[in-house]
Amino acid sequence: MKLATWNVNSLKVRLPHLLQWLAENPVDVLCLQETKLTDDKFPVAEINAAGYQVAFSGQKTYNGVAILSKLPILDVVRNNPRFDDPQQRILAATIDGVRILCAYVPNGQAVDSDKYAYKLAWLAALAEWLADEMRSYPQLAILGDYNIAPDDRDVHDPAEWAGQLHCSDKERAALGELTALGLTDAFRMFEQPDKTFSWWDYRQLAFRRNRGLRIDHILLSQALAARCTACAIDRNPRKWEQPSDHAPVIATIG
Repeated sequence: MKLATWNVNSLKVRLPHLLQWLAENPVDVLCLQETKLTDDKFPVAEINAAGYQVAFSGQKTYNGVAILSKLPILDVVRNNPRFDDPQQRILAATIDGVRILCAYVPNGQAVDSDKYAYKLAWLAALAEWLADEMRSYPQLAILGDYNIAPDDRDVHDPAEWAGQLHCSDKERAALGELTALGLTDAFRMFEQPDKTFSWWDYRQLAFRRNRGLRIDHILLSQALAARCTACAIDRNPRKWEQPSDHAPVIATIG
């Protein structure tokens, strides 16, 4: 089984990219973030024609998540039952016995802002819910845009980003609460090239200069981590015309 995650930063704009990428990379499950579509506008027919079933939870202009699968999508849950939130940021489903959670973690805006406090509260509630989910589903993966670079290896210039949003101690500690549940960062299970990132700002030629962050992650339960044989970031879609600012991340489960 191949699992992937991709923040498409507007599915309306990026649908041709999505369909092209799936044709070239026929993964079994793909989690999308920032679809930015209300449910009545979701391109179900186009995705079905590409060979995928889909579950989605969206809103106008902001947020929005979706799970695409070649296999039946069962037991869908929208949002975290432990956290009352009108923003559509999380979607869970069971696919071939694997519990898949698609997550779009809040950005946080700026350290010590109200949105930063919301981000930390959102992550704390996610950890509580995940603890329950992992007891029910030993095979579990949570994929998405976490908006957190786990450590300095995941930052193009650690000194420049020290203490800043995405790299602050509190955010990294919150991410650590998730891994402490028994989840493993699939990317770090394998030797990786230095300066490998999943997001680059649109400004200041950041992609060309590789001034990026690794903030898109696939976390695996122990049962899945034991079967994970590869994990990589596909930079190619970031080179396309009018790209998302994020690149897909793919994990292979044997």
